[in-house]
Amino acid sequence: MNITLQPVTRGNWMEALSLSVTEEQIHFVPPAVVSLAKVYIKPDGDQVRYEPYAIYHEDRMAGFMMLAYEELTADMYWINGFLIDAAQQGRGYGRAALLLMLDTIRSRFPQCREIRLTVHPDNSHAQRLYRSSGFTDTGEWLGGEQVFVYPVDR
Repeated sequence: MNITLQPVTRGNWMEALSLSVTEEQIHFVPPAVVSLAKVYIKPDGDQVRYEPYAIYHEDRMAGFMMLAYEELTADMYWINGFLIDAAQQGRGYGRAALLLMLDTIRSRFPQCREIRLTVHPDNSHAQRLYRSSGFTDTGEWLGGEQVFVYPVDR
């Protein structure tokens, strides 16, 4: 499967805005426009860097995810805004993109010891994906969502 993560740029941002999830999933993840706004607004503070990525299968945009991090920390690496377009779901793109992002974070940030994300408590499909990829529920909550953590072994 040829999945790549490519930065969202002025050349592909409109395509990212056209991505959508199923009606049942709308309350689980914000649309890409909300994640892209965070890059400018920096709601988590000026110390947090935001990197939005388009998920491509071959040459077709299939989804979106964003990396938010505080450089040089061991535990402030977050995956958020993760979605696969409704028309592209069920093909393994989400799992492949998640594993690719984990590998990217591990290789770019050798000091990283854990990667975090949040998941809506009713999103059982995403919870299964995260658990089967090595994430565990921390028992913490943030913004009404469960915090999951992925331990980075070095």
